[in-house]
Amino acid sequence: MTPAEKYIEKIKRKKVAFVGMGVANTPCAEFLARHGIDVWACDRRDRDYIGAEICDKLESLGVKFSLGENYLDILPEMDIVFRSHGILPFQNEWIGQCIKRGQTVTTEMEVFFEYCPAKIFAITGSNGKTTTTTLIAKMLEAEGNRVFLGGNIGKALMPELDNITAKDIAVVELSSFQLLTMGNLVKKPDVAVVTNIECTHQDHHISLDEYVDAKRNILIYQDSSARTVLNADCDYSIGGTVYHDMRFDVRGVLSQFSIKHAVSRGAYMDTADGNIYYADENGKTFVMNRSDIVIPGDHNIENYCTAISAVWGYVSTDTIKKIAQTFGGVEHRIEFVREYKGVKYYNDSIATSPSRVISGLKAFGTRIIVLMGGSDKGNDMSEMVPYILKYVKLLVLNGATADKIYDAVINHPQFDGQTEIVRCATMGEALMIAKDKAQPGDIVSLCPACPAFDQFKTFEYRGREFKKLVNEFED
Repeated sequence: MTPAEKYIEKIKRKKVAFVGMGVANTPCAEFLARHGIDVWACDRRDRDYIGAEICDKLESLGVKFSLGENYLDILPEMDIVFRSHGILPFQNEWIGQCIKRGQTVTTEMEVFFEYCPAKIFAITGSNGKTTTTTLIAKMLEAEGNRVFLGGNIGKALMPELDNITAKDIAVVELSSFQLLTMGNLVKKPDVAVVTNIECTHQDHHISLDEYVDAKRNILIYQDSSARTVLNADCDYSIGGTVYHDMRFDVRGVLSQFSIKHAVSRGAYMDTADGNIYYADENGKTFVMNRSDIVIPGDHNIENYCTAISAVWGYVSTDTIKKIAQTFGGVEHRIEFVREYKGVKYYNDSIATSPSRVISGLKAFGTRIIVLMGGSDKGNDMSEMVPYILKYVKLLVLNGATADKIYDAVINHPQFDGQTEIVRCATMGEALMIAKDKAQPGDIVSLCPACPAFDQFKTFEYRGREFKKLVNEFED
């Protein structure tokens, strides 16, 4: 019996509702419907917003819809309710009501973890997790493994229970929203990676403690056969204090990574010559030099050290080096778009926090033109201002946070007027201003510091619109 068949057998003759028809729930609703389960798709949005093609396909499989203002009215009739990962329990009282009625409230990722027969590499953190997840998957794949990549990276994995076997490897990116209710998993990650922790998503979590506690769920139920990978350069303390460091919760074998100093177990870069090594009880092994990594920025060297620490023993050094020399980066992460009239354009739409902006600005090592602004998720913008003043020659602000960022910059004690600042309404307008002012040799980067929700559905939509506009430039 396949993993999928085991799960279907458990829930047959149950009524199942998916609340929030996004990138995870939509394919999962289709998956269960194909297996004959009675499925309902629930969303406050209408068919036009979800997409007529998607709705038509689901309906053809027998999925029923509950849309619009009263989309939750059918929940009391359900046996199992899948929440979208972005729907958080403490913000939605209907979840508590479902639990009180004795209904099962779950997510596709919880089901996948319970039934996945393969080894699981699980990656979380405030920054760098998508690039690190992608690197781990590429390294394992290049070594000859069949890899199933998904999770917060934009692909549902529950439908893969039809195909995945014990010989395969699942590489899973996990957000704090996914991990929040994943504390009592039957199957734990064989390799758990926490890239770093910073103060973010405070517009969604009750507190920083809750955010860090969610991240801790990736590792606190591991056992001694598992591997845990942590950042030796990061403070993993809850609330920024020393009374509870995440390292106290490690149950598996601890590997650490660093781009600042040597570690006793894990990957690190020697700052003197840029050589990257893996160290363990047998000594250190040379892997490659930082110059072998084609994607720019110190943060990407850190991502490679993270990935090396995760795959060590599964992947050869030759494979690691080959990936470093050929991998051009993940979409929306300092992604090169085009050179137009001697100006290079980069899409860094994923840079939705000040720390990501800092990494994005430092990556180029010169003063550039930056498009910044979007919706407000409560971040303190002041920490990135010194880097704006050092690395930005023209700052084009747009969207809901334009004034907030403007005030943070001009009121900073180091502001000397050398960085030109222009404000406008939209990202499209900001791009046209940058295009008109750019000179041959300049770099223009979409590096927003904010989520996209004031103008776009997600940062991906923003990044793709940016690329579309840049590629439409005509001589």
